[in-house]
Amino acid sequence: MDNARVTLYHSPRTRSQGVLILLEELGAPYELRVLNMKIGEQSKPDYLAINPLGKVPAIVHKGAVVTEQVAIYIYLGDAFPEKGFAPAIGDPLRGPYLRFLAFYGSAFEPAVVDRARKTEPGLRAMSPYGEFEPVLSVVRDQLKMGPYLFGDRFTAADILWGTALRWTTTFGLVPRDETFSAYIDRIAARPCVHKIGKEDHALAEAHEAAAAKR
Repeated sequence: MDNARVTLYHSPRTRSQGVLILLEELGAPYELRVLNMKIGEQSKPDYLAINPLGKVPAIVHKGAVVTEQVAIYIYLGDAFPEKGFAPAIGDPLRGPYLRFLAFYGSAFEPAVVDRARKTEPGLRAMSPYGEFEPVLSVVRDQLKMGPYLFGDRFTAADILWGTALRWTTTFGLVPRDETFSAYIDRIAARPCVHKIGKEDHALAEAHEAAAAKR
């Protein structure tokens, strides 16, 4: 077994697409284990042994199972340091880098989910984010440093945020203003993003066709 190879459990048109892009950008050796969520493969015992919640992405690397999207980005950026996609401990950008990775899962996505469900955030003391607009302002103000989250430094966090803003604006959950649009387009223009997007689209169509035959 290739101990350096990353196994990615993936399904098209899910959050795992960004992890697949990251693996490509890193030039990391990886193996795809594709799950057709249209026919419930994520709920089979073999996969539930990897992630009991039946969600993707999940990775296995050197015997370690890593689930949770943000944890995977942190792990992979650190596991393949030669690309410089993760500021090292001691780098002044390490703290801001971790902040914006954590902010995605702790504030941005909960805010977007509540907006999609037309649900109020609830009491400020109990809400993970408080109010929707200030969450967007934090991200927008950071992106104005441009061209990436941390000025000229491209990191794994840009893949997370670039893909997330693309899907949230596509579904109308986040307004696509000038700052967001320029950033989304900049990330989308990267060759790895284009390659994986095209392959994922074909895979999604194949999964839908397989589901239709059942």
